[in-house]
Amino acid sequence: MSSWDIRNGSSVMEFIFVGFSVTGNSQLGLFFLFTAAYLFTILANITIIIVVVLNHQLHTPMYFFLSNLSFLDIWYVTVTVPRLLVDLLMGKKPISITACFTQFYFFFVCEATENFLLMLMGYDRYLAICQPLHYLTMMNTSACICLVTSCWTMGFLVVIVPMVLIANLSFCGPHELHHIFCDFSPLLRLSCTDTSSTEAIFYALAWAVLLGCCLFTMVSYVFIISTIVQISSDTGRSKMFSTCAGHLTVVLIYYGTSTFTYICPSARNSFAMDKAVSVFYTIVTPILNPIIYRLRNKDMKVALKKTLRNWNNSLGKGHVGKVSLS
Repeated sequence: MSSWDIRNGSSVMEFIFVGFSVTGNSQLGLFFLFTAAYLFTILANITIIIVVVLNHQLHTPMYFFLSNLSFLDIWYVTVTVPRLLVDLLMGKKPISITACFTQFYFFFVCEATENFLLMLMGYDRYLAICQPLHYLTMMNTSACICLVTSCWTMGFLVVIVPMVLIANLSFCGPHELHHIFCDFSPLLRLSCTDTSSTEAIFYALAWAVLLGCCLFTMVSYVFIISTIVQISSDTGRSKMFSTCAGHLTVVLIYYGTSTFTYICPSARNSFAMDKAVSVFYTIVTPILNPIIYRLRNKDMKVALKKTLRNWNNSLGKGHVGKVSLS
């Protein structure tokens, strides 16, 4: 029976996050810092999606995948950060066990889907650079939609088994979760039943998804780099490298953090380390993604300027129209 104390017949129906050990001005400072980070991530990714939609020259497979990653990053931070902000502003509030499990499920859906999307984007760059004659045929509109849909579907499906296993654990107290959201390891620590099989299955899936996607991406880049170095023109090599540098940087940051978190959990031996790593991959990494990977992209910057110019022109014409009518 899940979440049920066999010894005294009581069940844990809610958890309390034991987040950061700060009070007063320090707590308020963290609230404003994380709020600014959250709003920047949301606005930056919405801007990227709008720019891709409004500019025909960005209607290519690469930018279609980028806009999907932007959409994913919006949900990635929304799953965890708003609840963290509430706790920082209003104090530690309980979260129901159902809400906790829901947060757990959707957080890892975002994690898994991001793995699949990053792998797909690496494969896209491989086809564009190593198989340019077949690229448009293989990456047509139908194929792109099918591949992205598969990434999202696999992300939702692969987390179902860990979710069911976690939901069937017994939680008899204490109910204090030493973390900033409902993560896997902190939940296991609160369970009063044997978690060895749940832990083994979770980390087996984590290894399969993380290392499988990472290996596929790295192999793609081995072929990409070997192709680029054979280009005789310095300008050609520079252009090819520039189209891949952002993605490769994000891949290294993402997989480095995820490996440290889920593949090598023994490296984190304290609650403070858990929280510090969590802040990095739930708040810092989503901020870096639009900066490194998209807003610094030359085509994206040109399209953004064009969109802003068109918007300003539209506002200007509307203002002139209003003035002439008056």
